[in-house]
Amino acid sequence: MMSTDTRPHTIVQIQLNGMGDLVWHAQYLRCIAAQSRDGQVTLLAPPTAMARDLIGHEPWLREVVDFDRRPRKVEQRRGRHSGLDGLMRLGAELAPQRFDRMIMFSDHPGRACIVCWRAGIRQRIGYGATRLQRLMLSKTPWIEFYQGPDVRSYHEATRFAIAQGFCDAPIVPRINARPDALARMEQRLAALPRPLFGLAIGASEPWKHWGTENFAALSRLLVESGGSVFLSGGPLEGELAQQIIAGVPAELRERVMPLTDGSAADTVAAMALATVCIGNDTGATNIAAGVCTPTWVLLGPRPVLPHDPEMMKLLQAPQLSDIRPDDVLRQVLARMQAESAPHPTARAEAP
Repeated sequence: MMSTDTRPHTIVQIQLNGMGDLVWHAQYLRCIAAQSRDGQVTLLAPPTAMARDLIGHEPWLREVVDFDRRPRKVEQRRGRHSGLDGLMRLGAELAPQRFDRMIMFSDHPGRACIVCWRAGIRQRIGYGATRLQRLMLSKTPWIEFYQGPDVRSYHEATRFAIAQGFCDAPIVPRINARPDALARMEQRLAALPRPLFGLAIGASEPWKHWGTENFAALSRLLVESGGSVFLSGGPLEGELAQQIIAGVPAELRERVMPLTDGSAADTVAAMALATVCIGNDTGATNIAAGVCTPTWVLLGPRPVLPHDPEMMKLLQAPQLSDIRPDDVLRQVLARMQAESAPHPTARAEAP
């Protein structure tokens, strides 16, 4: 049945390919959906963003379309939408849906504009931060690229969303766990004593990785403090998880669980159940903060992540290797103790 809603039929493109990148954009997607036909948007995103697992259950998301342009090197294949022929193929696939507009969270919108041309999408809304972009895009309010010391993506997405009137202020990234995944992880983690520490051991680049020995040492310290640990990662981190567990004394290993065989939706659910998350600068730490779990990111000397100062604590040092497991433990336990302590006013009023 054809909709009678006169708001524009909208597809949104996200250029960045990580799960954390998708978390940063999710609230802005929700705002765009509120101004689109039937209160929904279609999302065009790289498969590596795992959009179906992370936000596919949200009522404001009509559909996820894979922009399969740059597969991971380990896949050893050409993307379905690589090259001009691939872009034309994607445009032909989108054409029957007759979108009114494509909104592009991208600093290189040229490829998406080719897709729009083939799909017959007349309105192409993007950053417009360069003269060339303004030639390709529909005339709307432009933004400037962020030039400061932070990671730029969230700043630019925020500027764009505000300039276009999708929201009137920055929005802290938040996502929701899928109910079925939450039930599954509750059952799987039920036997582990609390507090429950989720360690995000994956990393998209080797230089982002804190190291197997450090994660093993931290796991031991966390268990000795009275808690338990799960090791969060994808299938590629299965061997790494076993190496970390092997570095924990045998008598403590039953309280360290590998979680590397589930879906991205399972990662969201597990992080929602964790007391604290600690890990590499990866999608899982952004997911943890996004579900309101206090999160420590092992960042080292790299540009800071500005988007969630309440939930996300950045552990920086001249070198990533300078961050020591005992220092991490001390900071985490200090915050947990501070948050669990009664408020001074409440103590004064107590009988």
